[in-house]
Order: sequence, then structure tokens, then C-alpha cells
Amino acid sequence: MASRKTATNAISVVRSRAKTQSCAFATASLFQFHRTCCIGAVQQSRSAVRGRRLLGKSANCRFEPSEAMARSAPPHCSDQAVERTYEGALGVISSRKRHARPQASNTTIASPTVIGKPQDTPDLRGTPSIVGMSEWLQMLGHSDEDINSLNIIHVAGTKGKGSTCAFTECILRSHGTRTGFPKKTGLYTSPHLMKPEERIRINSEPLAPAVLAKYFFEVYDLLPQLATEYDPQKSPIDRGPRLLQLWALLAFHVFIREKVDVTILETHNGGEYDATNVIKNPLVTAVTTLGMDHIDMLGPTIENIAWHKSGIYKAGAVALSTMQDPEPAAVLEERATAKGLQITFVGIDDVRLPRDSLKLEPSVQRKNASLAVAISEQFLGKSLGGGRSEGELTGSDIAAGVEQFAWPGRFQIVRDADSAWFLDSAHNNMSVAIAAQWFADAGHRMQQSDADPVRILIFSHINELRDTAALLENLAVALRDSNASISHVIFSTYAESQEPTSRTTIKDSGLFHEVWTKMLPDTQIWDEPYIQKAMERAKVLGKQDGRGMQTLITGSQHLVGPALRVLQSGGAET
Repeated sequence: MASRKTATNAISVVRSRAKTQSCAFATASLFQFHRTCCIGAVQQSRSAVRGRRLLGKSANCRFEPSEAMARSAPPHCSDQAVERTYEGALGVISSRKRHARPQASNTTIASPTVIGKPQDTPDLRGTPSIVGMSEWLQMLGHSDEDINSLNIIHVAGTKGKGSTCAFTECILRSHGTRTGFPKKTGLYTSPHLMKPEERIRINSEPLAPAVLAKYFFEVYDLLPQLATEYDPQKSPIDRGPRLLQLWALLAFHVFIREKVDVTILETHNGGEYDATNVIKNPLVTAVTTLGMDHIDMLGPTIENIAWHKSGIYKAGAVALSTMQDPEPAAVLEERATAKGLQITFVGIDDVRLPRDSLKLEPSVQRKNASLAVAISEQFLGKSLGGGRSEGELTGSDIAAGVEQFAWPGRFQIVRDADSAWFLDSAHNNMSVAIAAQWFADAGHRMQQSDADPVRILIFSHINELRDTAALLENLAVALRDSNASISHVIFSTYAESQEPTSRTTIKDSGLFHEVWTKMLPDTQIWDEPYIQKAMERAKVLGKQDGRGMQTLITGSQHLVGPALRVLQSGGAET
């Protein structure tokens, strides 16, 4: 590693330049030195020192801004402007959010030409998310060996990724309770529902705010780009990670520092070019149900989407998938074969899954749980070796894991006095149809008298890349065909409650009314721009004739999360 003297001399040179040069130039100079120093240190120490030890030594590469520079720098150039608190950490993270996706393909980085890539796949808009991840991990002091030591399970897909990952974590944790392995699990999923720290979990528990802040600022101190404003004109490495890249980097860092025995990693939207796909040697890879979503990035066909999602398959890993339609299944099999793998398509495991567990309703959850059982079994086999009794997954492990499963915002029912709230974060055509059928079936089972309760829909979906009118139409058709008997629909936004100075309107209100009236003309339509007001409206409607109320809240995770907060603030047990 570079000596303390060398590092000190280099920093002194940069500090002296900072007196006469702009903050931006000084920061760029420091970044180049920092990158050279830290990457070189990692390469020189791999054979003798683990990356987690190197993390402390890498502090020699850290730049402390001079007093003169701190006085003259704009606020975003000085880490003194960032409070080292949970709120400060979230402020930096949210500042890396991309305001709008580029409307044209990237012209400086050619789209990767990978054998088997469908020719009609659109060019990537902007820079692939995987670009920069390896370099930033090295700057954090984390080698490939450190990443491999995480014992990674990597999961991609269109629907059911989060539930499958959560089922897998619960099943493996129940096995660990019985046998001692794994003792500590790491789970990374996105997006969060109510609190950002839900994305990174240790033994199923989200990071405590103070712990998230602690680990974030360890990352912050080793990535000087985070102390500067995100500049898309810079090279991908120099401008630093965007929002999802930063969350993935933080997750890797946390899991390495926490020394987890298994890491269950959910991709973001894709697979091949996803930020999480920086890993080289996962133990198990799995693809959940595929469908037509994110077609602007992954489409335009289901075969294109399958190609991207199957990019997580790696030589030497186990390749799994839930049962798929023939077209995407053929792509998955071809991609796995090209990596020297034999893919296994997993059906419903009615033999080992509990028969009557409410955690496995609706039936799609049995599909997700079945894949999770196969993932867990393959992971234990690879981690502990075949033939060892402690590596066997038992029926009690599976049953206990299923009963421990909890994934808020997915097929969740919250009872509040004579009201029942059905919450599901469905946001594409496939998932809203499933949510509608679940609402109808579960609602009728809960009905306690011959008189139907008032059934209400609260809906919001705001996404410039999706056809919201088509999504709403599909939901209306599914509710009609499932005999859900919706009498009121309330359109809302993602705003939880009205602030004194805020004013929110429903952008597509007229379009929503037109679509809904065409499909279900007898339904009464309401507009409530704030989620809290929409829920209050539903309660009032439910009390009008004393029959009780059942309300489906769906359309987006950004609607369901705030709705759960409203219920919690009102004392409901969620």
C-alpha cells in the first residue's frame, strides 16, 4: 500500500492547489489520487489482507479539506455541510436520484455486444447501471474475494422477486435456527415501502437508522464523488454512483462488514446490466415470473426481457427459474446453456409447502415460495456439501420459514374496526389482475353476513414510462370479471397528507374518469389528491349504511407505503 508519507505528500500538493484553483478542479484531482491509491492498495494486499481489514488502512487515502478550501467551497463541495446523521445520509443518497431518464442511447459507451442478445432490443438509454460498480467497490476496499465470501443468491424477474427473496431468507433463517447455519442472513431488496432502511436487512430486520448512517458515512469517506454535485457531463466513474448504484454499494459494504453467512440479492429492474450484477461468482441464481414491464429499457418483446433477466446466470452457479411461458423459457434455457449450466424450472411444491397457510395466498405466493424452497435447498447443498445432515432442508424448516414470512404491501390485509383494507403494490398489467382476484376472493371469504360490505378502490399510478390508462382499464376489467362489486373508486396521488403550503392535483383525473366510466359505469367516482383524505372518504362511505367496508388500495408502492403509514398513525396493527 502507498506509504503514509506518500499519501501525506500527495494530499499536501492538492491542498496547496486548492488555494488557487476551483473546488471542482481540486475535487477532481483528489478523486484521481484517491482512486489510484485505494485501488493500488487493494491489489497489493489481496493475498495477505482481507478487504474488511483494508478498509481501516484505506483511511490514509482520505482527503480532509483545508480550512481555506472549506471557506471558499460551495456547500456541496464540503463534507462539513453534511451532518453525519441518518437524515444527513438520506439527504446525500436522495441527491443522487436521476430526475429523468435520458431520451437517447448513450453515445460515449457503446451498448455491449453480447452473443445471443436479441437484435431488436432498443439501445440502452444512458449508461448501463453496472458501469462503475467494480471500480467503486475497489475504492471501498472490497475485493472480488470479499464479494464472493458473501455466498450470494441472486434473484431477477418481473413479478415476485421481493416475495421470493423474503421467503428464501425466512426458510434459510429457520434452517439456521435449527442447525446453526446460516447464523446471519443479509437481504437486499428495492424499492422500500415505508422507510429507506428496509432495503438492507440483517436477519430480516431493517438496519437501525444509526447503523445505516454509520455504514453510509464509511462509504461516503471513501467515495469523494459523493461530496460533489452529480454531474452527468463527467465520465461515469468520475461523477459517482446514482441512487440505485449507491444503495447496492451500501448493501455490499454492510454485508461484508456484518460478515453475513448468506446474501440474498434482488436485482433492480434488469439483470444483464443491473448494478447488482457486478458479482462474478454467485452460488445460486433464479428468475421469477416474467412479464411485459419496463419495456422501454428491456423490451419490446418478452424474449428481450428474458434475455436481460437471465443475465444473472453465471458459470459455476445453480440456474433456476419458476415455470415460464414457452417463449421466455427457451431464452432462459439458451442463456443458461451458453454459460455451461443446466437450468431447472421449478413447479409448485405441494408436497413440502404447508397446505392451509394464509401466508401462501393467493396462489401466486405458492409459486414464489416453491422457488424459494428450491433456492434454499440448492444453496445449502453448495455451501455445506451433499450428504451432510446439517445441509438438509426439512419440512419443519420450510413450515417455520413460511410462517415467519412477512412482506408488507404485498397481499396485505389490515383490519380496522369494521373496515378492512386490502393493500397490494401491483403496478403492471399482470400484477393488477392478480390483485383484483385476490381482493374479490379474500373479501368474500371475510364476509360475515349475507349483506355485501361496501367495496371501494383507491388507485394511483404516476409513471411517464407506462400507459397508465391501459393499466387502469386492465384493473377495472379484472375487478368486473372477478365479481368484486366495486361501488366507489377514489383516485389519488402519492401525496400522503396536505401540508399547509402544498397543493396537489390529480394530473390524469379526466382520463381516469373516462376509462373507468367505460368499463364500470355504475361506480361512483371521487377525486382525493391526498392519500389520507382518500382513506377518510372510504371510511365515510363505508359507514353510510352500516354494512362495513372493504377497500383495495393498489397501483403503486408509492401509494401503498403512505397508506400503511396512515393506518399505523391511526392505531391500526399492520
